[in-house]
Amino acid sequence: MAERKSFLLRIDSEVLDALKKWAGDDLRSLNAQIEFLLRKALREQRRLKDKEDRPAGGKTA
Repeated sequence: MAERKSFLLRIDSEVLDALKKWAGDDLRSLNAQIEFLLRKALREQRRLKDKEDRPAGGKTA
């Protein structure tokens, strides 16, 4: 499994509130939702290979 790193994210409160609601609707944590959306955007822009996109075990959210 790839090493996970943490970092500080400053974000507009309106955007954060919308992300929290969306995460809840999708039954994900806020962190998982943000990572899901970032990975999706990276795939769409072809900046992340499919192999790198899948968590260990091949399960996708």
